Formats: sequence, C-alpha cells, structure tokens
Amino acid sequence: VQLVESGGRLVQAGVSLRLSCAVSGGAFESYSMSWFRQAPGKERELIANIKWGGGSIYYADSVKGRFTISRDNAKNTLYLQMNVLKPEDTAVYYCNSPTEVLPWGQGTQVTVSS
Repeated sequence: VQLVESGGRLVQAGVSLRLSCAVSGGAFESYSMSWFRQAPGKERELIANIKWGGGSIYYADSVKGRFTISRDNAKNTLYLQMNVLKPEDTAVYYCNSPTEVLPWGQGTQVTVSS
C-alpha cells in the first residue's frame, strides 16, 4: 500500500485548503481512514477519522467545526477540507488507517501565517 498526500502550502489565516490522500495497492474501500498532523516539536496526533462506508466520522476538538473529512472510494482518495485556518494548524499532515498499520507517506506541509 502506498499513501501520497498533497495539497498543502503556505496560506494566510482564515483561508481554506483541501488536502488529498491517494491510496494505491490496497483495498481502500475496506479501510477506515484518518488524517493525522504533526506540528513542530510535537507528537503526531489523529485529527479526523471516517469509516469505510463514509459514516461514523470523528473529529478532534481542535478541528471540529472547521475541518471536514470525506472519501471517494471509486477514486481511492481521502480528502480533508480545512476552513478558517489558524496559525496553530501549521503542521505536516498525513493520512493512514486509525491504527497506523499502513506505511506512512511523506506528508504534506501546511503553513498558516498570521
């Protein structure tokens, strides 16, 4: 299985970004999938999760109401719509299963300036 994250860039606070995670080599439609992020000097944290069928969605309190996780099983792709970005959202963003059993991708850098 290969995970390839994309969509991150430098933005100003308040704007929106959409991240994508392309999954290849596995039965994507069978996995629950999550977005994680790792800020400088901090541990990687799970911020959103979606079940294989698109239901039972979870968000960390830090992103609830601003971020939306979704998936397109036909395209083997996971998405994270991020709205009203804040400087504290600056991090490298990764996708993986919630149990972190898939090989990690390179992540995508999101930098939010104030």
